[in-house]
Amino acid sequence: MKTIDFDYHLPEELIANYPLEERSSSKLLVYSKNISHKYFTDILSYFESGDLLVINNTSVIPARLHGSKESGGAIEVMLERIMENNQALVQIKSGRSPKVDSVLNIGSHQISVLGRKDNFFIIQFNDEPLKIFNDIGHVPLPPYIKREDEELDHNRYATVYEDKQLQDSVAAPTAGLHFDEELLSKIRNKGVTIAKVNLSVGAGTFQPVKVENIADHDIHSEFMEVKPEVVDLVTATKKSGKKVFAVGTTATRALETAFNDMSQKGFSGYTNLYITPGYKFKAVDCLITNFHMPQSSLLMLVAAFIGYENMKEIYKMAVEERYRFLSYGDSMLLQKHEV
Repeated sequence: MKTIDFDYHLPEELIANYPLEERSSSKLLVYSKNISHKYFTDILSYFESGDLLVINNTSVIPARLHGSKESGGAIEVMLERIMENNQALVQIKSGRSPKVDSVLNIGSHQISVLGRKDNFFIIQFNDEPLKIFNDIGHVPLPPYIKREDEELDHNRYATVYEDKQLQDSVAAPTAGLHFDEELLSKIRNKGVTIAKVNLSVGAGTFQPVKVENIADHDIHSEFMEVKPEVVDLVTATKKSGKKVFAVGTTATRALETAFNDMSQKGFSGYTNLYITPGYKFKAVDCLITNFHMPQSSLLMLVAAFIGYENMKEIYKMAVEERYRFLSYGDSMLLQKHEV
């Protein structure tokens, strides 16, 4: 298939620049055999006792830094991954790309540019990178949100169930932003088990697919962990005829990676799983997800899950019905389309 097959017109005014006042007050488009329009709190009615809800408990690093080059030119550093020996893989935005062996000034810190790796820079910090990001970093809002981060983003660009000890993502698992503690409690009270996986969301999640044929795309890799007991829960749920709900494309990618490699129970390591139409899902029955960017790998995953034509119909309808799109936008509950 061609990348252009996953294009659609997204009016700029439908991109949500701020979250709604209440997490669970967003709209919910539900696709089973038909399309229906609900609110996110209505998702409770789609769970049955014995179902399994799988969440990604990652926590977002304040991954954006502002500073200057030795020449005085302004720069923005966006973290991709913290490495060993106080080094990090980052994107650097500036008028001119900094040179290897140059020094960047970030607050009171000096950072050395060691080299390049594809579109990223390898930089050396003079202190523990995570400490610096936590001290002076900004919330890494996605590039399509055209504003600076504000105080509210520290709370709202994070899930209520994040594990703050992890601090391993540079983007939020945004499908989870709709859940509040009250809704999660009601889901548990229906007899639903909630299981946690971890996938460290990288900035690559925002990158459009730029090649002509989707099969030629080099998908970004992300670190993840699915523990053996979660594999057991998924297996038992499916054997009992109940459903596995994944909160977001990140939890989906993690689960499907674990179930693609059954040589060992569970999975810990980097995944480069690229889910496109034709992929056979092994773990996930229902997907809770936001509306994604045109020509993105996340949109291709949705098309694989519910069928390409169904995806096109849903997105056309969502635009017509004025749903709010992307990270701070509305949500969908999708049931897997069986071919």
